[in-house]
Amino acid sequence: MTHSIPPLTATLFAVGALVASALLTDLMRYLAAGRGVLDIPNPRSSHEVPTPRGGGLAIVLVTTAGLLLLALHGALTWDVFAALAGGGLGVALVGFVDDRHPLSATVRLGVHFAAALWGLLCLGGLPPINVGGKLFVLGWGGYALGALGIVWTLNLFNFMDGIDGIAGSEAAFVGFTGAALTAMTRGPPEVTLCGLLLGAACLGFLRWNWPPAKIFLGDVGSGYLGYFIAVLAIAAARGQSASLWVWLILGGVFLVDATVTLARRMLRRERLDEAHRSHAYQWLARRWGSHLRMTLVVLLVNVLWLLPCGAFAALQPQYAAMTVLVALVPLGVLALAAGAGRREVRDGTFS
Repeated sequence: MTHSIPPLTATLFAVGALVASALLTDLMRYLAAGRGVLDIPNPRSSHEVPTPRGGGLAIVLVTTAGLLLLALHGALTWDVFAALAGGGLGVALVGFVDDRHPLSATVRLGVHFAAALWGLLCLGGLPPINVGGKLFVLGWGGYALGALGIVWTLNLFNFMDGIDGIAGSEAAFVGFTGAALTAMTRGPPEVTLCGLLLGAACLGFLRWNWPPAKIFLGDVGSGYLGYFIAVLAIAAARGQSASLWVWLILGGVFLVDATVTLARRMLRRERLDEAHRSHAYQWLARRWGSHLRMTLVVLLVNVLWLLPCGAFAALQPQYAAMTVLVALVPLGVLALAAGAGRREVRDGTFS
């Protein structure tokens, strides 16, 4: 059992996380620049000037401290704390090292799967999945499916962190709206608090990452955000069986763009660990000549399309699985039309 926190206290907690994240990100900006931890532009980059990276460490530190405070207060169960903080720190650590000394894909994926299994073990596995009002218990198969889902989510955040503000604003949107829908449907209060914590920390980071960015997330931040969201969605599903579908809908832009791009590159038998700029959002950002415009378009799609779909799925759980298709299939069509996964030639056009 967890203790409830008054709304005013929860609000002040979120504001504190926002301020702490903004201040820490500013500090990281100076430290990274002073130590030469810079993202140097190359032919596959979407930025033009050397920019400090690793600012996501501020989000990691603020959310981990916030989780600990919630657990000590009794507002967060220790199993959810262990799942989020334990696995999250593992993912952040391998990202932190990779930002400075590139690691092999094998090492990174090994840590990612270990963190995913840790999170699932802490939460007791993947909860029963609600499909059409019927619950399906996956048992040990849920561990395999859950681990794949967590690892894919944390990596897709890395793939989609290619222009200013997009990953931080996406995580803030999912955190805040996931928290709101959980509260609206009387889901686990601890999920609402963790969503608020994540959203606030991301807003503080965006103070310095909003276009034009003064610092980038880095692998330390992008992988952590994906892990946190995936594990929090599983924690939410322990109290509401349709929550996995709801959180899947809320993160639909990133999920669809990354999946369509990966699928098309796999069909061409390209190296999947090779840097590229073939995501739909990257094509559109170059076509429009603006990171800001692309980031705002993603936010508009989130608010005007995915949020209403997610709210419907939360209020009508028997239709949640079907709503995923209604919400995401049109995004898949749009991603293909925008060029997701198409080969890029030297002049930046489609092949």
